[in-house]
Amino acid sequence: MTTRSEWIPPNVDETQPSGARTYDFLLGGAHNFEVDRVMAEKVKQAVPGIQEAARINRAFLGRAVRFMISQGVRQFLDVGSGIPTVGNVHEVAQHADPECRVVYVDRERVAVAHSELMLAANDRADIVHADFRDPDSILNSSQVRRLLNFDEPIGLLFLLVLHWVPDDSIGLLARYRDAAPSGSYLAITHMTADAQQDKISDVAGIVNRSRADGNVFPRAYEEIAAMFGDFELIEPGLVATGNWRPAGPGDLAKDAEMNQLSYAGIARKP
Repeated sequence: MTTRSEWIPPNVDETQPSGARTYDFLLGGAHNFEVDRVMAEKVKQAVPGIQEAARINRAFLGRAVRFMISQGVRQFLDVGSGIPTVGNVHEVAQHADPECRVVYVDRERVAVAHSELMLAANDRADIVHADFRDPDSILNSSQVRRLLNFDEPIGLLFLLVLHWVPDDSIGLLARYRDAAPSGSYLAITHMTADAQQDKISDVAGIVNRSRADGNVFPRAYEEIAAMFGDFELIEPGLVATGNWRPAGPGDLAKDAEMNQLSYAGIARKP
């Protein structure tokens, strides 16, 4: 059993909320602080059912990884991976093929500490403690150099992380897309206000006023679609997250509105 002292690194400020830890709480995780739970409760009051939206994003992660594996991908870079919970990339991928290799990236120290504990005995998975806005530090890290072969297709995952980037998210993603070889896949989920503008504006306001570890920038369909660059979108294209190839009722929120809070898509590099 993991003790509190093991998953809380030294000098973590427990008085400031974290997006990663708040998301962990919404998913039912235990690696969060009181300040994160307070922010999550405010978000839940503004958008009742938002836990369902978090859950369907997690369900999409599993579908995305399984789809990429079905296309021959055996290595993954999960950028902005967050705090590990049920159904992590390496669990899904290595269940399908134990030879799969996974590198996680996160800047949240609790996420990194807990990931290191989880992956200690797994020589085919590792985590990089870095800000995803510095692609070179990630792509040149010892973990990436050890586990990922850029002569073979790679599965890139950016799930509910790009809405923390205020401006040049397209230029930022271009560095990752350029590094990936032909046949690689890019999966993105991103918060949007297209269908639920008032609710998403309320959520953004709560997060942005909380003095958390960043501000939220919801984007419109066209802005998110542009993030795929010249990669070719896989059917059904960029859609509401719950509508990307649901495999069963559990992949959709019971409240149809919660399926509309984010877009999801997967694209292939020609």
